[in-house]
This record gives sequence, C-alpha cells and structure tokens, in this order.
Amino acid sequence: MKYKQGKYLIIEKKAIAREIYSFTILCPEVAQAACAGQFVHIRANGFTLRRPISICGIDREKGTLRIVFEIRGEGTAEIAQLNKGELIDMLAPLGHGFTVSEDFERVILIGGGIGTPPMLPLADIYGDKATVISGFRNASAAILQEDFCAAGARDVILCTDDGSAGIHGFVTEPFADIIGSEKIDAVYACGPLPMLKRIAQTCTENGIYCEISLEERMACGIGACLGCACRTKRNDEEYFAHVCKDGPVFKAEEVLW
Repeated sequence: MKYKQGKYLIIEKKAIAREIYSFTILCPEVAQAACAGQFVHIRANGFTLRRPISICGIDREKGTLRIVFEIRGEGTAEIAQLNKGELIDMLAPLGHGFTVSEDFERVILIGGGIGTPPMLPLADIYGDKATVISGFRNASAAILQEDFCAAGARDVILCTDDGSAGIHGFVTEPFADIIGSEKIDAVYACGPLPMLKRIAQTCTENGIYCEISLEERMACGIGACLGCACRTKRNDEEYFAHVCKDGPVFKAEEVLW
C-alpha cells in the first residue's frame, strides 16, 4: 500500500503540554504500512490544505498510530478541537522514513521541540541501544520524556534553553560529549534547521552515519507540487528534492545547507 485516504476514529486524546496534543488513531491498514520517520497529512475542517504531522507511535497489533502536534496556526487549532470518538480525515502514511539497521549497536536520537515526536518510534525499535537527547524552550514545553524511558532507551537526556529542567543549554552540547567518549554507529535527528545543520556537520567531521528529518510547509504531501522543494545533492549533482516525497528523512550528507 502506497498511502490511503480515509476518515479514522480517534480513540484517545491527551493534552501533554501547553498547546501540544497527542491523538491515538485507529487505522489498522495504515499502521501495518507505516514506518518510523513517515508522516500523516490531516484535513482541518474549513481549510483547503492539509497539515503534515509526524508519526509518533506505531502499534501494528492494535492497529493504531499516534500523532503529537503543537498548535501553530488556525489549521492545527482546528484539528486540536477534535475529540475522542470523532473521525479524523487523514492521508497516510506518507514520505520516506528512517533507515533502521540491526547492525547499529549504538545510536543517538536527537529531537528539538516538536521535532521530538518522530524519535519515539526509533526508540521503540532500538531500545537500550539508543541514547535520546531532546531540547525545549523550557520545562513546560518538554514532552515524551517518560515515553522514551518506557521504550527502554539507555539514557534520556533533557535540555532546556532557560535551564528550568535538565541541562541548561542546547542538545549539541551533550551530543558532542557522547561522541567524544564512545563509538556511535548512527545519529537520527529532527528539529530546527540550525540544530540539524550543526549535528550534520559534527557527524561528517567524525565519520558517523546521520539521517535528518526536515520540517517544511507542505501543500499536496505527495510530490505533485513544488511547495516543499529543498536543495540536495546526489552523486555529486545538485537537485531539488521534495521534502514530502523524497523526504522528510534525508541522509545528512545529501542536504545542501
């Protein structure tokens, strides 16, 4: 199945931080096809364009997907009005996800702000092979820390810009400490562009395999328009890739910053 459009039942809704919501959606055929790093495209009532939201959890046995999103405008505010027992109009699963390998014995998962949710499916896969580093503006914005612990991650490191919880500073600081002290096989990251650029550069300098998930405004979600084009390179040739179709996950070395 490439992707499917339908209306699916919301079986759980939670407010997990200020203006951040978690939905669990019953969609067995989508859950069977989804993989870590993909996203869903949701229609908000009264709006023409859908809103892309990363997949935060995949439970194939229960046939559910979990999404976690922040209200960032009128469209996501409208989606947040949906409640348990109602239907959500969803196009999914979309995009190119993360590369997962049994050969990776030690990985680092890095999330910045609302870029943290797509790291959770990877934590479920890698368990105690993974160290999770996530960064937020302050303690009230921090999400999913208990979920990463429940997934069995070896270490769960929290950073805040103002020092109100965890480490006072950016995710790049504990990241640099870890790669300087042990061998890391792979790094996965999602978050603000400056953070991703720094992580990608550090991985290149240290010869570490790295994949990043780009956040971009999307119109169609399936590569039919040019709204989410980004500059990349492959085989030493520059080309414009579609974040929605060729990504949102790219090898860090492919992205032209």
